[in-house]
Amino acid sequence: QVQLAESGGGWVQAGGSLRLSCAASGSINSINAMGWYRQAPGKERERVASITSGGSPNYADSVKGRFAISRDNAKGTVDLQMNSLKPEDTAVYYCNANTFILATIVHYWGQGTQVTVST
Repeated sequence: QVQLAESGGGWVQAGGSLRLSCAASGSINSINAMGWYRQAPGKERERVASITSGGSPNYADSVKGRFAISRDNAKGTVDLQMNSLKPEDTAVYYCNANTFILATIVHYWGQGTQVTVST
């Protein structure tokens, strides 16, 4: 079992920066990929960024060049540095971790942290 806890959300003006952090607990050695998703009102949850255990990142087109994801496998943490924030980045951001045990992929989610970008 894996538990995820996000932190770092808040209010910021357009063009500003925030850094989201996610701390995993439990069976952190079983975690494969980790990532950040977001969900705005009326929209489906979308992947913002993901990162493999080897450190290979993947970003949504909308955040490329502005966001950077990083992780510390030993600590079980994943961060999302968000720069040049735009109002359309406003959403609840969720930390995600995937495990692969006994040929089964299990998705774990944090409770979410609100990010609001004002004009």
